Amino acid sequence: MEYGAIDLHLRRSQFRIVREDGSVVQEGRIDTTRVAFAGVFGHRARMCVLIESSTESEWVAQYLETLGHDLIVADPNYALMYGARSRKVKTDRRDVAALAEACRTGIYRRAHRVSAARRAERQRLRMRRRLVQMRSGSLSLLRAVLRQEGYRLAHGSAEAVERRLARLELPTGLAEILLPMRTWLEALNALLADADRALETRAAADAVAQRLMTTPGVGPVVALTFQAVLDDPARFGGDAARASAFCGLVPSEDSSAERRHKGHITKAGPGELRGLLVQASWVIWRGRSAAGARLRKWAHALADRRGRRIAIVALARRLSRILFALWRDGVEFSVDYRRSVVAA
Repeated sequence: MEYGAIDLHLRRSQFRIVREDGSVVQEGRIDTTRVAFAGVFGHRARMCVLIESSTESEWVAQYLETLGHDLIVADPNYALMYGARSRKVKTDRRDVAALAEACRTGIYRRAHRVSAARRAERQRLRMRRRLVQMRSGSLSLLRAVLRQEGYRLAHGSAEAVERRLARLELPTGLAEILLPMRTWLEALNALLADADRALETRAAADAVAQRLMTTPGVGPVVALTFQAVLDDPARFGGDAARASAFCGLVPSEDSSAERRHKGHITKAGPGELRGLLVQASWVIWRGRSAAGARLRKWAHALADRRGRRIAIVALARRLSRILFALWRDGVEFSVDYRRSVVAA
């Protein structure tokens, strides 16, 4: 049996194919395209091919699987996989040699491959998030131009910015300068309205999202993002603590012997989900609902001892574990549901 490895890059990638005894069958540099991969791997017998997890890894893995090969998407943070590579001299050729040896000997750690449905949902959410960022940046620019001329835009929702602008008596010259931005904001608001309607429709049709949304502070965006990012609760072995660690919400630690030191949260993993969980925590903190009373009381008590910022992050960590428990156990949020609350 033969073993292969590809050191993926945006335009050109390095590949290597070896036999069971480690001898090289073929190696070289090819374009990172389907045509080039087919030219190298399309005519070969079934083999095991290893690639590192990256932006391009999933489409490459899927394409090589259609050519009849077994694909391993490996975690690039697993240091033992590069045992055959010199630390002082790093080249693509040396990298792919180490990957091929790891594939042949089995010294690698598989990375989680997100399902096609979750990957598509991530892309939809990413597009919506980009639209929100573009609108926020446009509003900031609009406010800055108005302030330079002695005008102030009243506070309010981004959707109603046109109505607030219409109340300002702007000189003709300034109105002409702002016209392209006003047209742009109108288009962005329309696109975001369509995206939000589609998001709410998807959440309404998703049983898991409906259960997650019974949690205080959690709406369609948080529920769908939580699922899209974590993909499958089974990958964490049903452990809510591992899920919150994946979200980067656990404290960093530097301990040895009797010395124990915990620092800021690790901020590992997906920053967008972590940010949404913090926003949801602020909603709980400022809310008045009976459902969130226990969480709010817990967070306020912690804030009295450690400060509000630490309490909000701790509440986000607890919220991530509650959401995971609800997903894992297939139940809705309840103040009496002790398993999810205690697990947090």
